[in-house]
Amino acid sequence: MARKEFSRFEAVSAAVRGDDGYHAAIAVKGLGASGAPRFHKVLVEQTFNTALAADEAACAELERLQGVDDDAELVW
Repeated sequence: MARKEFSRFEAVSAAVRGDDGYHAAIAVKGLGASGAPRFHKVLVEQTFNTALAADEAACAELERLQGVDDDAELVW
């Protein structure tokens, strides 16, 4: 798991379980906010056999992430 902090949000790599395997995702949450994060699937067309592989792919995408907008959407 990797974490990247922006001015108002933090983004964390994640793996999301699906029917056909795992998906790479980035979870976004306001800095210091309580509650559940918002998950964004990345590399949508790809599935992975393990959560570790999906998280590793999400880590690479997190490196490319430029920011998070006011609506908690990813900015590439």
